[in-house]
Formats: sequence, C-alpha cells, structure tokens
Amino acid sequence: MWKPLLVTVGLISLVCGAIGVILPIIPTTPFLLLSAFCFARGSTRLHNCLMSHRIFGQYISNYYNHAMTPRHKFQTLLTLWFGIIISCVLIEATVPWIILPSIALGVSIHIFRLKPRPEALAIGNAPEEDSASEPHFADDHKA
Repeated sequence: MWKPLLVTVGLISLVCGAIGVILPIIPTTPFLLLSAFCFARGSTRLHNCLMSHRIFGQYISNYYNHAMTPRHKFQTLLTLWFGIIISCVLIEATVPWIILPSIALGVSIHIFRLKPRPEALAIGNAPEEDSASEPHFADDHKA
C-alpha cells in the first residue's frame, strides 16, 4: 500500500529537484534527498537508478558522506554565488541583498567545512570491499 505512494512522492520530488538545478528559487538538495528516501523504501530499482545517476547520484552520495571533492566544492560555490547575485540583481530590493547573501554565506561555510573526498571515490573507482564510500540510509536510531 505504501510503496506506490512512496514511488509517486519520490518521482514528484525528483522532478522538483531537477527543476531546482536550473531555477535558483527552488531548492535542489531537499527534493533529491526526499527522492532517495522514498525510493529506498518504495523501489529498489528506482533507488539504484537514482544513486547511479552520473549527476544526482554523486550529489546525494556527497551529502550522505559529508564529503566533496575540491572540484565539486568549487562548482557548487560558483553556482551558488552566481545564482544568489543574479537573483538579487533581478529582484532589485534591499532585503534580498541582505538575506540571500547571508544564506549563501552560511551554505558556503558548511561546504568549506566538508571533508575532502578523494577523486577516486567520487568517480566510482573505489575498491569493491570499501563500503565506507557508499551512502547508507538509517531507518532508525536504535542504540
């Protein structure tokens, strides 16, 4: 009963996340994480497809492993600040020039604090037995 609902929510969330890549108004990360969560519980095939996607899979994996390659950090920060500045210029109001750069500064600090991820792990050249590079989805927090 829940699986079709989870798949539907995951697909809608995936579409919203993909739109968020292009439009700076819509957030990408929360939608992609929701998709991964829904697919992990609703469809193994869709979850594997999402996690092996050449762009989204690496994006989600970076988030779950709390690590990014220096190249991804640079690309993310460049895109973030470009989108924020364009948004502020287009809105032409004082409040966005205060709020949006403040948010971008917080996100930038978070990204700078992520541990460096070796390029080999990001590309998928890690040894088969190294499961530390694979993202995991904790169902609960049992101690």
